Amino acid sequence: MNGLRFQCQPDCAKCCEMEGYVYLSEDDVTRIAAYLQLPQAAFEERYVYRTRLSRRLRKPGGGKQCGFLEGKQCRIHAVKPVQCRLFPFWPELVESRAEWQKTGDWCPGIGQGPLIQITTAVEVADEMRRAYPDTYSRSV
Repeated sequence: MNGLRFQCQPDCAKCCEMEGYVYLSEDDVTRIAAYLQLPQAAFEERYVYRTRLSRRLRKPGGGKQCGFLEGKQCRIHAVKPVQCRLFPFWPELVESRAEWQKTGDWCPGIGQGPLIQITTAVEVADEMRRAYPDTYSRSV
């Protein structure tokens, strides 16, 4: 691939509705708690599920994937987690034409907008690796 096209589409929240988890970096937790004007411990108790290796947003139930999605709007858009902010420039999508195209089957923003050089897309994807080192490990 020489480049990728992506541009968020108006009134679309398909990425927020996909199955899976929203993982959080320590910085995500700190920023979101401050934005919601909650002590970090209170934010974590209410919204975060921790495992030995990771932390992620709790799912609200009722088939919803994210408790911060209201209609098609993200309640924490200004401070959304790295994973959300970088979508679809995740390593597993940027590094595989098949996965990028498969994601484009349900994400209307893929294939839209200006051409983004692959080197730029890889640099953005590397931010995911830095934010979630336990999830993304690669030999250098």
